[in-house]
Amino acid sequence: MSMPFFRAFDDPGPDFAELLRRDGRWPAFPATELTVPVAHATTCVAVRTAEGVVMAGDRRATSGNLISHRTMEKVLPADRHSGVAIAGAAGPAMEMVKVFQLQLEHYEKVEGNPLSLEGKANQLSQMVRNNLPAAMQGLVVVPIFAGYDLRRKAGRLFTYDVTGGRYEERDYTATGSGSLHAGTVVKLGFQPDMTSEEAVDLCIKALFEAADSDSATGGPDLVRRIYPVVAVIDAEGFRRLDDDELDRRFRALIERQGTGGVEATPS
Repeated sequence: MSMPFFRAFDDPGPDFAELLRRDGRWPAFPATELTVPVAHATTCVAVRTAEGVVMAGDRRATSGNLISHRTMEKVLPADRHSGVAIAGAAGPAMEMVKVFQLQLEHYEKVEGNPLSLEGKANQLSQMVRNNLPAAMQGLVVVPIFAGYDLRRKAGRLFTYDVTGGRYEERDYTATGSGSLHAGTVVKLGFQPDMTSEEAVDLCIKALFEAADSDSATGGPDLVRRIYPVVAVIDAEGFRRLDDDELDRRFRALIERQGTGGVEATPS
């Protein structure tokens, strides 16, 4: 088999599947045979605070234009002082988180001490890398990992690409279909050394605005009482906010939105 050559403007780049298509070796199956409904998780954000980190994710999972789940949980504890937020193909993402949780628990039982936060981030990087064959078939998983580093006494954020590349973010990050909108809100509202309370309000505002512009991101459902999952991770550990507190915060946000961003004056 001869090596195919391409002109500079026709170079398929690093996409191996595109190379096969250009060379005529990609199997020409009808599109209907390859279409499988897959639930996808969407928008998650994380913000570093003076006390640690805050993570938040909406609850909607979609299969194309269909809302397949309204109550999916995308922010989950990895262990006592770290958490994972998932975006991408829901099935592989949930499996990855469960195996990750098990690995961290097993390591702690065998060694007698928890793995360092850096080690946890590296372990998740390897798991994302191992998912690359599935990612090339469309089952992409792109998590956010965050936690409180007991050695540095500070919160830390890590993001990944589909090849397993691990990148530490200094202040904030967002992932998923609504990440452009959510990330913009966080970028504009972020302040150094924010308190956890301030970061929680910023994260729910980011998800609120993302849901307003991205159909795959679910906003707060005040009727069904479905709210995003919001968690604070600090020296005391992983703590998820309850729905009553989120209901109060979202109602206050909606009231501010209705008054043009100005707090309503109590009567």
